[in-house]
Amino acid sequence: MKFNAPRGTNDILPPETLKWQYIEKKTHELFSNYNYQEIRTPIFEYTELFQRGIGEVTDIVEKEMYTFEDKGNRSITLRPEGTASVIRSFLENKIYGQAQPTKYYYIGPMFRYERPQSGRFRQFHQLGVEAIASNDPALDAEIISLGIRLLQNFGLDNLEVHLNSVGCKDCRPDYVEKLKKYLIENKDQLCDNCKSRIERNPLRVLDCKNKSCKTVINDAPKITNNLCDNCAEHFEDVQNYLDVLDLEYIINPLLVRGLDYYTNTAFEIKDNALGAQDTVFGGGRYNGLAEEIGNRDLPGIGFALGIERLLLSLEAKGIELPVESGVDLYITVIGEKAKIESFKLLDKLRNEGFRTEMDYLDRGVGSQMKSADRMNAEYTIIIGEDELNNNSATIRNMKSGDEKEIQLSNLLEEMKKLVDKEAV
Repeated sequence: MKFNAPRGTNDILPPETLKWQYIEKKTHELFSNYNYQEIRTPIFEYTELFQRGIGEVTDIVEKEMYTFEDKGNRSITLRPEGTASVIRSFLENKIYGQAQPTKYYYIGPMFRYERPQSGRFRQFHQLGVEAIASNDPALDAEIISLGIRLLQNFGLDNLEVHLNSVGCKDCRPDYVEKLKKYLIENKDQLCDNCKSRIERNPLRVLDCKNKSCKTVINDAPKITNNLCDNCAEHFEDVQNYLDVLDLEYIINPLLVRGLDYYTNTAFEIKDNALGAQDTVFGGGRYNGLAEEIGNRDLPGIGFALGIERLLLSLEAKGIELPVESGVDLYITVIGEKAKIESFKLLDKLRNEGFRTEMDYLDRGVGSQMKSADRMNAEYTIIIGEDELNNNSATIRNMKSGDEKEIQLSNLLEEMKKLVDKEAV
C-alpha cells in the first residue's frame, strides 16, 4: 500500500528547511527588538472560540474549519488562525493584570479546508504579532511598519501598503445598511455567492474578485465617508504616524478583511509580483474580540503573514536567502581501525562547532568522495592505516582543489585556521 501526504499539505525537506529556519531566526531577532515576546498556543481549541471570535457567517467558520468531536464528545477545531487563541490565552491567564500593552508574536501551523493552489494550502504556516490593551493609533503604525521591516530584511521591496478603516460598532451598522440597500438595488449584477452574502455578511461582497461584482463594488458607498468622529480621528492619526515613518500607503475604502472581529484600522501589504494572489500579509484592529469571547473590553491590533506566501514572493523576485547546506569536513575512512579513530575525531570536531560527517555504509573511497561532494563538503580528508601510523594526512579544499599535509593530532587546530581563513 502506498501512502501520500494528504491533499493540501507538504513535506518541507532539506535544504528547503534551512530557508524556514532562517526566516524564523530573523523573525525572532526583529520582533524582540520591538519588544514582542513569543507565545505558543494549542494547535486545537474548542470550536466555539472560533465561531464567536471569527464570526459564524465567515467563509472560514462556514466552510473551511477542520472540526471533529473528541472522545469526550466535545467539539474541537484545528486552529484556522492565531488571533482568537492568543486573546483566549491572554484572558484565561489574566495577563490583563500585568503592565500593558502586551506584545506577543507567534509562529506555527494553521489549518483550513480550502482548494489548494499556489501559495495556499490546507496546512499552512503563519507568523504573526498581536498588541493588546492599547488603542493608540501609534501602535497601528508600529504594527504595519514592523511587518514592512521584516519583509525588507528578506530583500523584498516595492511593496504597497493598502489602508482602510472598517469603523466600529457605533458607525458600522449604519454603513452596512446603506451598503445592503445599494447591493439589493444592484443584485442582478452580482454573482450567486455575493447574492447570498447580502443579508448574512454584506461587507464580504466588497472583497469579491468576480468582474461583474467589481463593477458594482466600485460604485458602492464608501465606509471612509461614513465613519463616526472617533473612527475618523483614529484613522487620520494612523496616517499621520505612518507619515512620520515615511511609509507610503494607499487609502483603499474597499479593503475588508475576511474575519468579523476587525474594527477601525484594516491593512494589507501587496506584492504585484505574485499576480492575482498578491497579498503578502494583512491585519488590523479587533477592539471587540476580547469582549466577544471573554466579556472584557480590551482593544487589540495585529497581523499574520503566511510563510509559504513569503517564500513565493522571494522566489518570484529571484531573491536567494543567505543559507548554506553542507558540512565543513567529510572524513573518508579506510579500514576498521581508521573508522574508530575517525569517529573520535568527529566527536571532538562537532563539540567545537564544526559540521562534520563520515561514512556509515562501508563504501569504497570513490563512493565516499562522491558522497562528500553531494553533501557540499568544504573539506575532505582520507584516513587509513598509513595515515594513522604516520600521524599525518592530506586535507583537501573541495572548491579550489588545494591540498595541505597536516598532523592528525592537530586536525582540530588546522580546521579552526582553515574555516577562519575562509570566513575572512
